[in-house]
Amino acid sequence: MDLQFFKDFTIDVDLALEAREIVQGQTGREIPGVRVDRETYEHASVTIVIIEDPSAEAVMGKPVGTYITVEAPGISGRDPKAHHEIGLVVAQMLSRLMPDLPVPSNILIVGLGNWNATPDALGPKVVSETMVTRHIFNYAPQELQPGMRSVSAIAPGVLGITGIETAEIVKGVVDKIKPDLVIAIDSLAARNVSRIGTTIQIANTGVKPGSGVGNQRAGINRETLGVNVLAVGVPTVVHGAVIAQDTIEQFMDQLKANPSLHKLYSMLNPNFSQTVIQKVLEPFGGRLMVTPKEIDDLIQRAAKVVAGGITKALHPNLTDEDYQYYLH
Repeated sequence: MDLQFFKDFTIDVDLALEAREIVQGQTGREIPGVRVDRETYEHASVTIVIIEDPSAEAVMGKPVGTYITVEAPGISGRDPKAHHEIGLVVAQMLSRLMPDLPVPSNILIVGLGNWNATPDALGPKVVSETMVTRHIFNYAPQELQPGMRSVSAIAPGVLGITGIETAEIVKGVVDKIKPDLVIAIDSLAARNVSRIGTTIQIANTGVKPGSGVGNQRAGINRETLGVNVLAVGVPTVVHGAVIAQDTIEQFMDQLKANPSLHKLYSMLNPNFSQTVIQKVLEPFGGRLMVTPKEIDDLIQRAAKVVAGGITKALHPNLTDEDYQYYLH
């Protein structure tokens, strides 16, 4: 599937890892101005894509910055030990991207998305699982342990619910409480169905809510808020056109590999698939997002892993028992 396909269907790729794979597949070589590192853990593989040059930014469609992708199929499983270990990897990667923070420091967690739409509810779910402490700093400081940070969290909803741009709500809160860092959590759109609910991207470039589903909103980043923003996202949907094209390509490969059907393969117009897909998606305005039926469980598990990773990164001295105590 080439880059032109994504342009023709105006499909934005949220994962920098996938954007690189698409461009690299088109050119057959590494993208100038992009550096890639990889690390392996027991329950996760990590790919670090660093966009260093504005020319690479234009090619990738992603701002200059660092994008860390944690691929962990165990997120979708039921093994609490694996979830804990993956959360520790997430905490480690978050800590790498966190700027030097003052002591004590003030952190704002922003759970983006629509809590009424399950595939878009990751942000609000993470907020519900996140250990907030700002009120303890204000009203019960004797309950605090050394090294803890002041953490507050909001789930501002979406424009269709509030009538207010999400970035406006977040900016108002930032101006009021003046955090040293904002961590924004959002649902993402993937190119590969295998990454739904099993992949976590962490970036130091902020986030544009709704970009993956073609619903561009004002950005939540350092430029708009005046404070450093880390973005954490988990893919929860795939564009229907991508699934259809993958299916057609697999079908064509089968024809090509079968000697008795190779003549039929050679007679087909290689561009026919785009016309067919556009016709099928026409009732949806060309945009159909697909999510698995078990998305409720996937969101719940991913939210726990992400929230645990954030808490461990912000309060590294806390034990698991401390986390449960403060959470409740």
